[in-house]
Amino acid sequence: MIRRYGEAVVSGQRYRRRPGAYAILEREGQFLLTYQADPHHEFQLPGGGIDPGESPIAALHREVYEETGWHISAPRKLGVYRRFVFMPEYDLWAEKLCHIYLARPVTRIGPPTEPDHTAIWTNRETALELLFNRGDAAFLARLG
Repeated sequence: MIRRYGEAVVSGQRYRRRPGAYAILEREGQFLLTYQADPHHEFQLPGGGIDPGESPIAALHREVYEETGWHISAPRKLGVYRRFVFMPEYDLWAEKLCHIYLARPVTRIGPPTEPDHTAIWTNRETALELLFNRGDAAFLARLG
């Protein structure tokens, strides 16, 4: 059974399954988050949707780079959870399957290439307070 976080399922609403890969990135006691200004205005673990035909690891590398400007190495899967949400940027009701990885940020290439994203380094306590998604926060909290 996959644990669910977030909003309750809307009765009668059809959801499209949308897998995604997300990373917990730690360096010298600081964690790398992404702030998405539009349309959500929220702090998130870097990551996002896995495109058709794309592997989860390839998606993780691509999404982390797009949202933070960093290249990563040594991704290790920690687990998966699900969320049922409306995604206004895609006009889509989605069942998000969020695959969470622990990885090392190794090189900053430049600023995020994804519009309306800002890379933020913060300590663990602040990261746990800032993360909008309780599923993301639960995985970070488990790292103890």
